[in-house]
Amino acid sequence: MPDPTRIFLIRHALVEPSARLTVYGSNDVALCQETLARERPAHAWLAGRLPPEARWYCTPLARTRATAMAVFAAGYPERELTDLPHFVEQYLGEWQGLTHEQFTAALRDPPHPFWNHGADERPPGGESLSDVVARVGPTLEAVAEENEGGDAVIVAHGGSIRAALAHACGLTPYQALQFSVKNLSLTRLEKENGHWRVGGVNEEPPMPQPPG
Repeated sequence: MPDPTRIFLIRHALVEPSARLTVYGSNDVALCQETLARERPAHAWLAGRLPPEARWYCTPLARTRATAMAVFAAGYPERELTDLPHFVEQYLGEWQGLTHEQFTAALRDPPHPFWNHGADERPPGGESLSDVVARVGPTLEAVAEENEGGDAVIVAHGGSIRAALAHACGLTPYQALQFSVKNLSLTRLEKENGHWRVGGVNEEPPMPQPPG
């Protein structure tokens, strides 16, 4: 029996404070340098947790490439990074960059219990989560085909990782938003004999133990 194809999805590290005051969506915002330095043990955990010969991918947004480079700096053998444009975060159209208060006031549907907008909300000129699933799904299949029987790492975003889970499991957008996908968490999807299996979701680095 052939080996399963394993795809490890990492959500990028925390973005800088001024960006977090807005609903930034697919805007190209920087990582928080202070948090990045503090979370070096998490990068080292990822470096040791990921398979050493994997092919690496990131999105065109700088925060995913910078996260990959932090994992390389923490001990993972540096690899070439291939861009996956279709794995970028959900584009929020005219609402992108609004403050959280402005964004909430602009919503037409009630927000999801675990997200800042409804599962089917499509901002003016933007994407719904279903649109994100429609572009992420074929790209996920292409990455699996390129790495058949091997391993791939994709550094991506909360929205696109949930979209990958929705595609792999045949979930509705509402169900996909019920997954917690935290910064620097690890989600693993496996494809075997043409079928997707979830190996893990939102695996987080161990919390540092207090001294003494």
